Amino acid sequence: MNQGFHQHSSPHLPVKASVRRVMLMVMVAMIPGAAAMVHYFGAGVLVNMLLAVATGLAAEALMLKWRARPLQPFISDGSIVLTALLLALAMPPLVPWWIPVFGMAFATVMGKHLFGGLGYNPFNPAMLGYAMLLIAFPFEMTAWLPPTPGGLYGLAESLRYSFTGVLPDAASIDAVSQATVLDTLRTGIALKQSIEEIRAAHPAIYLGISGFGWAWINGLFLAGGLWLMWRRIIAWQIPVAMLATLAALALIFWLLNEQRYAPPLFHLFSGAAMLGAFFIATDPVTASTTPRGRLIYGAGIGVLVYVIRTWGGYPDSIAFAVLLMNMTAPTIDHFTQPRVFGEEKS
Repeated sequence: MNQGFHQHSSPHLPVKASVRRVMLMVMVAMIPGAAAMVHYFGAGVLVNMLLAVATGLAAEALMLKWRARPLQPFISDGSIVLTALLLALAMPPLVPWWIPVFGMAFATVMGKHLFGGLGYNPFNPAMLGYAMLLIAFPFEMTAWLPPTPGGLYGLAESLRYSFTGVLPDAASIDAVSQATVLDTLRTGIALKQSIEEIRAAHPAIYLGISGFGWAWINGLFLAGGLWLMWRRIIAWQIPVAMLATLAALALIFWLLNEQRYAPPLFHLFSGAAMLGAFFIATDPVTASTTPRGRLIYGAGIGVLVYVIRTWGGYPDSIAFAVLLMNMTAPTIDHFTQPRVFGEEKS
C-alpha cells in the first residue's frame, strides 16, 4: 500500500459558480445603476435598501428556524440580500418605513419559503412583494420625487420622513412628488393628447430620450448587465429577446402614429426596463432554462411590458410581466428541451 499517494473522489475540478459568488457578482453589477438612483432621487433609496435588507435577513432567519433548517449556508448565500435590493430599487425614494419592511417580509415568507426556499419558488420574490405593495398601497408606491442632481433630500431628511412622515418646512409628500414620465405619458394619451402636447406640458421631466435622469439610470444598469453577460453570469437570450421585442413593438406602433405612441428609445431607457431585463427577468430559479425557452420567455416579457405600458392600468409593468411569464416558464421548458445527441427527429 502506497501511503504517500492520496486518492480523492470526484469532482476533481473546483466549482466556481457557487450561489454566493453569483449573487455577489450580480450585486456588484447593480452598483452603478443604484448609485445613479441615489444621485437623482436622494438618500431615501439607501434607507429603503437598509430597511429591506434588515427585514429580509430577519425574516429569512425566522423562517429557517421555523422550518428546522440551519442558518448556514442559506442566510449567507446572498439570495435574500439581492431580493431586498431589487425590491428597494423598485420603490419610490420616500415611503413610510413599514412599506419596505412589509413588502420584504411578504416577499421572503410568501414568495420564497412558502414554496420550500431558494430553488423551489415559482415566482420572483422581489416582484411578488412589489406587486403586492403596488396593489395594496397605490398612493405610497406611486409618489416619486422629481429626479434632481444630488437628490432632493439627504439622509437625515429621508430617515425623518420614513419614521415620522414629516418633511422639511412641513411640506407634504403630495407637494414634492410627481408622476414619472411613464405615468405622465399614459395619462396624457388617455386624455387624447399627442406626444408633442405631453412633452410641451411637462418640459421639466421630458428631457432627453426618456426623461431627465432615467436615461442615465437605465444606461448604467445596461452597463452592469453587459458585464454580467461578458462574465457569463447570465445568459444573453432573455435580456436580448426582451429588449428587442419591446423595441420592435414600440417601433411598429411609433411608425404607425408618432403622435400617439412613444419611440423605441423612450421605452428602452425609461422606468425599470434595463433593471428588469438584466437583473429581474434573468432570475435563474423562476425563468426559463433552455436556450430556445429563454428566447420565448424574454420575448413574452417584452410583449407584456409594452402592452401593459400602452393600454394597461399601470405605467411601468416589469413586475407584472415577469410574474405572468414565471407561470409559463415550466411549460416553455417542457416544450423546448434540446434534442439529445444521437436522437432522431420523430
